[in-house]
Amino acid sequence: MSNPHIRLATPEDAEQILAIYAPIVRDTSTSFEVDPPTVEEMQQRISHYLTHAPWLVCEQNGEVLGYVYASKHRDRLAYQWAVEVTAYVQGRSRRMGIGRALYTSLFKALALQGFYNAYAGITLPNASSVGLHEALGFTPIGVYRNAGYKLGQWSDVGWWQLNLQPHPEHPTAPRPAPQMYASTAWQEVIRAGEVLL
Repeated sequence: MSNPHIRLATPEDAEQILAIYAPIVRDTSTSFEVDPPTVEEMQQRISHYLTHAPWLVCEQNGEVLGYVYASKHRDRLAYQWAVEVTAYVQGRSRRMGIGRALYTSLFKALALQGFYNAYAGITLPNASSVGLHEALGFTPIGVYRNAGYKLGQWSDVGWWQLNLQPHPEHPTAPRPAPQMYASTAWQEVIRAGEVLL
């Protein structure tokens, strides 16, 4: 059995990613989606997000154990240095450090690109997700009360923030993600998370 490793996601991972995500959509309020996407929709999401920021998977022996990605925080130009981050780990692989390892690589990649703020929205209560994010340096910044209605109840969404790197007085626009994927620095980003597995 090989050791788990971290790599960039591809649209071919959509089926395994969906196997992790679909039960969360169907059975919990963790995601505010009501119906799971199709494999084709997930392939499109992966392709779309990869143009903006990394989508990473942790894989072992061909099996995707978990994934993380970053998306735009808002569309207006002054928000261009901020992202929202998301992490999901399959049920039997939780509490093995996979989320921490994936996020470690993702945060280093985002800083390398030129992002400065990462935000995480967490449907409450969710002690394990709150614990993971706070262990990685996120600080709570507020709660949207009764933000979504799903599975017969209203749910709050808490928001956490992580500063990815010091804020310069005059930032330049973040680098396009595809320019980064072939760089030497990219391999260092991946290794930063893999050493935690």
